[in-house]
Amino acid sequence: MLPAGDGIQPDWPAPPGVRALFTTRVGGVSVAPFDSFNLGDHVRDQPLAVACNRERLAALTAPARPVFLQQVHGTQVVRLTPDMPDGAVADACVVQGPGVVATIMVADCLPVLFAHASGTAVAAAHAGWRGLVDGVIEVTARALHNAAGEGELMAWLGPCIGPRAFEVGADVCEAFVAVDHGAAAHFWPLGKGKFLADLPALARRRLRAVGITNVHGNDGSPAWCTVTQASRFFSHRRDAVILGSTGRMAACIWID
Repeated sequence: MLPAGDGIQPDWPAPPGVRALFTTRVGGVSVAPFDSFNLGDHVRDQPLAVACNRERLAALTAPARPVFLQQVHGTQVVRLTPDMPDGAVADACVVQGPGVVATIMVADCLPVLFAHASGTAVAAAHAGWRGLVDGVIEVTARALHNAAGEGELMAWLGPCIGPRAFEVGADVCEAFVAVDHGAAAHFWPLGKGKFLADLPALARRRLRAVGITNVHGNDGSPAWCTVTQASRFFSHRRDAVILGSTGRMAACIWID
């Protein structure tokens, strides 16, 4: 991983011309509790600070322009164009050609970046537990194939809430197991109807189910956990109750 101020550049065998970046909480201008590189404009941070941080991100991806979605924990996928404004209601996006950056914001949920082996199309998805259960990985993979044709897809999983921190209710466990009985292996009972869940492992199962085996990034180890790595990552679960809110990081992928 790179120094926090430079973000994280995925270590994966992406096709030539495909670029990717995951921002950390370091390197921006926002003050606590959004310190410092908050990219979310819906978390009560000062609008001018958010605008400045987004300009800094745009400088990192130039000449391609990041497009920010209105994420709702759903499965809607949009195809981005260079002239598309921010604010489309979707939790995944596909890009064909240069000029625009597929951008997903997170602060505990799992960001998944996709690349078609041809290098002609890329995608990004916001995969919290609800999105995973409802099929955001499947619909994103299908949209990417629709855009670029048949061919191998690869994926990179970014930082998210780790398996030692992600406590969920029985309803979450039951929702996953209802779709895939093997998902039960990634839940550990804590008693009183509570479980620990391994979000990256659950995502890897869904990726394998659609034929994506070239998967890199988050393996569930502590270094990837947004909750425990407080100096590096924003975490809604860690900070929202104590501090009132927290910032958002971005997973970005684009074509030169």
